[in-house]
Amino acid sequence: MDDRKLIGQRIKELRKARGLSQEALAEKMDVHPKYLGAVERGEQNPTIDFLEKVATALKVDLPALFNYPWQKMSEAELKRKLHTMVDKADLARLREVLALMKAREL
Repeated sequence: MDDRKLIGQRIKELRKARGLSQEALAEKMDVHPKYLGAVERGEQNPTIDFLEKVATALKVDLPALFNYPWQKMSEAELKRKLHTMVDKADLARLREVLALMKAREL
């Protein structure tokens, strides 16, 4: 996975962990929601200024945007973590995860 997609995924992960929509985060950052969405999808290169705004709005330090803990996990660790998450997920979430995984097979 390229760096743009990793950074975008990390921003999305942190945003969702704080219960923010793209629109709410974009408003806090004073940027257009479409630009934020494009960065999260890895379609746009974020500027340093943008990354600083993200970090400030999410109340994290800048290096936290480049911390991809799942990238460092072994296959066994990832499978254990996923198994735990699946066990705790409700039916709607399980369907969503399955749909995402199926979409990536195409």
